[in-house]
Amino acid sequence: MSKKEVTSSMKRKKFITNTVVHIVLAVLAVVWVFPIFWVVLTSFRAERGSYVSTFFPKSYTIDNYVRLFTDTSVLNFPRMFMNTLIIAIISCLISTFFVLAVSYCMSRLRFKMRKPFMNVAMILGLFPAFMSMVAVYYILKSIGLSEGAMIRVALVLVYSGSSGLGFFVAKGFFDTIPKALDEAAYIDGCTKWQVFSKITIPLSKPIIVYTVLTSFMGPWVDFIFAKVICRANADYYTVAIGLWRMLEKEYIDSWYTCFAAGAVCISIPIAILFIFMQRYYTEGLSGAVKG
Repeated sequence: MSKKEVTSSMKRKKFITNTVVHIVLAVLAVVWVFPIFWVVLTSFRAERGSYVSTFFPKSYTIDNYVRLFTDTSVLNFPRMFMNTLIIAIISCLISTFFVLAVSYCMSRLRFKMRKPFMNVAMILGLFPAFMSMVAVYYILKSIGLSEGAMIRVALVLVYSGSSGLGFFVAKGFFDTIPKALDEAAYIDGCTKWQVFSKITIPLSKPIIVYTVLTSFMGPWVDFIFAKVICRANADYYTVAIGLWRMLEKEYIDSWYTCFAAGAVCISIPIAILFIFMQRYYTEGLSGAVKG
């Protein structure tokens, strides 16, 4: 077989492989986008109730969004939205600092019980967090954080308290930063805090973006801990509880399309956060390549 025939055969195989891969990816993309597309369509549907005979709405309206933010007689979605936003922002700030600080310590510092601590953290991470929710609730109740406005404080403590144990991803990133930079800074008279805040953090934009996104999304979409701690205190419900209540049998007929509208609304802050921080992620990668 000539060299030209071999090259032509290789190109044909590559074309077939790329075609198959693109078809599979296209199918997976459709499967992934389909539920989102359905929720968006349902949020504009004028027909009430959850049982309809057609996929596409027969008529469209924006009344679902209007009612979601104006009808607070039964389900106060604006209050739930603000509760969740406040809790998510505060938890995100605290969790991000905890994760980055613990990750830096595990990556750069050497001390007794370092490896046993990492092993214990890894083992604890294998267990689902909701296994401890009953114990956590009674601890919060015993110190007076399960009633009234203190429920917000309790949720912030729950979401951010153990966040430092999720340091493995950030630690792996910090391990890739040359230690020679730290040593050079120590020679110039920098303290460990100055090395962390002025050298390591500016070089770690990608992992900071990742940590901020995961720290924000956790409280934003959590249902189990929020339901256990809030219980029947409707004034402190989060959006996850609010959307769940819209699907209860006494509300589903009149609030089902509003549920879809609420699902669209709660995706907006996450999308804005991702779009805003994506450029920092890209800048961090380009900076790492140049370095």
